[in-house]
Amino acid sequence: MNLDQNRLPRLIQPEALASLLEHPDIVVLCVPTAIEHFRQGHLPGAIYVDHTALLAGGERGNKLPSVAQLSDLLSTLGVTPDQHIVVYDDEGGGWAGRLIWTLAVIGHERWSYLDGGVVAWQAAGYPVSTEEPSIEPTDYVVTIRHPELMVSADHLRELLGAEDLAIWDARAPEEFSGEKVLAARGGHIPGAVNYEWTKTMMPSADKGLRDLDIIRQELAALGIAPGKTIVTHCQTHHRSGLTWLVGTLLGLKMQAYDGSWKEWGNRADLPVSRE
Repeated sequence: MNLDQNRLPRLIQPEALASLLEHPDIVVLCVPTAIEHFRQGHLPGAIYVDHTALLAGGERGNKLPSVAQLSDLLSTLGVTPDQHIVVYDDEGGGWAGRLIWTLAVIGHERWSYLDGGVVAWQAAGYPVSTEEPSIEPTDYVVTIRHPELMVSADHLRELLGAEDLAIWDARAPEEFSGEKVLAARGGHIPGAVNYEWTKTMMPSADKGLRDLDIIRQELAALGIAPGKTIVTHCQTHHRSGLTWLVGTLLGLKMQAYDGSWKEWGNRADLPVSRE
């Protein structure tokens, strides 16, 4: 199969991926919630990614890592710019979405998300492996090619109230309302609407996404619709990794606020609503 002529879909199903695992132009990256889950069983040939490597750390906290950090990460993973990266996790798409957003920001356009991750893979009857593949490091030089896919707190504050802006808060309803406080202040960004990240998943155990057309209709009813810039966030841009991914799959103009509530809720100079 020539991947240049037959590009993989953004949202790929287990049955479509099963016959492509050994394709030389495809690399599968697993971003589990814990390394133990990877060791217990992963897609054959999949490479482990520590989800903490997707966060800058230090003073930048949960924001996008530096180009040096990302260059080191992708080089260590043995990835090259011309490979097609299939990403999955074990939780329904949070960490996978965060990694895919990172790839999009740096201009790595060849990516797919395995719908439902390892849970759906096993539910479909495909085998997992406990063998860790050998990795040959590469020299992946990262640049930020699409800064428009992220927004800073200060820029977002300037945009508040704009008719063509929608803020998609992916946190739990009790976090949105301020009942549950995980920062100096509780509540939400003024004008934001709440559509929890788990609402994008099917209620079944395989962690796959719900029908995208139904999600589209539900989001539109909240004002998250074409013609607007959609800024999504959660507490640390983990859960909103999935909502950014879903919005992108729907063709919406998505941005991620990677500072998320961990930054906004702890900055006294930023407005907060509890209405």
